[in-house]
Amino acid sequence: MAALGEQSEEQAMAAQPKPQNRRPISNIVIVVAMQTEALPIVNRFQLTEDPHSPFPRGVPWVRYQGTYKDLNISLVWPGKDPTLGVDSVGTISSALVTYAAIQALQPDLIINAGTAGGFKAKGASIGDVFIVSDCAFHDRRIPIPVFDLYGVGVRKTFEAPNLVKELNLKVGKLSTGDSLDMTQQDESSIIANDATVKDMEGAAIVYVSDLLKVPAMFVKAVTDIIDGDKPTAEEFLQNLAAVTAALDLAVEQVINFINGKCVSEL
Repeated sequence: MAALGEQSEEQAMAAQPKPQNRRPISNIVIVVAMQTEALPIVNRFQLTEDPHSPFPRGVPWVRYQGTYKDLNISLVWPGKDPTLGVDSVGTISSALVTYAAIQALQPDLIINAGTAGGFKAKGASIGDVFIVSDCAFHDRRIPIPVFDLYGVGVRKTFEAPNLVKELNLKVGKLSTGDSLDMTQQDESSIIANDATVKDMEGAAIVYVSDLLKVPAMFVKAVTDIIDGDKPTAEEFLQNLAAVTAALDLAVEQVINFINGKCVSEL
């Protein structure tokens, strides 16, 4: 029995901060590459643009913020290219904004939500939503022993088996490159990566999250069938609006499942 004014062992244990994976998730950062993908999510969760950006002065990166149930949610996207005015897509912008968001916002969890191309040979259809199990690059070719493995950069994403089971979502591997189209060399690498979906940011985001020890999960909705009959760019633009609606709904389901849970319960 503790003396008056002293803590018991149980009280001392209770006062210790809980490990991150044993306390409820409270702070989520959603990383999105394009404004068209971002705005439906912003509207669904009633997020507002941060008037005091946590990012360096002069960068085009944008943060939206708000609270939803027990969660603080930030959505970040790389903004528009200052010179050309188009979305700052690709691995460089996504890696930079992910790094800056982790440093500034200290999230418990990163979610990369976005659109992707899919392969019908691997079971993908327009509008399908996938949770990604593994990420790799398909356009970093370094034909030197060991450097070749670094170039491909295979990484596991954060596994959320309970979420996948509860929401009945498809699971697949993701291959990332900085081009919307696909060369024959890219195709060979994508096949070697065993990818079901293809994007322009995922493997870069998981690289950063791994370095900084923040779990990252990936929600990808299929806009175009890469091994189909239609040109990729045409099909992507044709389906973008409808598929972002499916993505928005999937993100809401994911957030609702996460609310109140620890990382280890996902």
